[in-house]
Amino acid sequence: METLLAVVFTALMVAFLGLHFLSMPANFLIMGLLVLWKYMYPAQSADMNTMFFCVTGGLVLLGEALEFISQLMGAKKYGGSKKGNLGGIIGAICGAVIGAPFFLGLGALLGALGGAYAGCLIFEIAHGRDWGEAMVAAKGAFYGKFLGMSIKFGIGVFVVVYGASHLWS
Repeated sequence: METLLAVVFTALMVAFLGLHFLSMPANFLIMGLLVLWKYMYPAQSADMNTMFFCVTGGLVLLGEALEFISQLMGAKKYGGSKKGNLGGIIGAICGAVIGAPFFLGLGALLGALGGAYAGCLIFEIAHGRDWGEAMVAAKGAFYGKFLGMSIKFGIGVFVVVYGASHLWS
């Protein structure tokens, strides 16, 4: 029975990776599955100790921070202002929420990327930047958001592999 549940938990962790494309907190859900496994099988998961959860939890938090920072740095590198960055962050959140019902949920990914671009563009123009400069800054917010999402997904893949290796040990 434990083997069957290990297969199910591993499959769920891999499936949860797909939630990244819906702009959902996939890494936190994967972490939750690992905590649930430890709770269900404390004796069999003795190697899932405090250090294991500190490492995986730290990676999950690092992924969230790097996603946020990369969007900020992307817009800044392309000449975005603090207000443009704020617009990009607000736009990414709103875009993900608005886009979620479309394309079987994949609209959230497109909405987050497009929202980062549009939000930064709107805030830059609203605060006196000319159209060309605002478009360049918005492009930076878009690139930064894409890079951040990619980094967070990569960290999620690592957490799944690292966690699965402890499920099967």
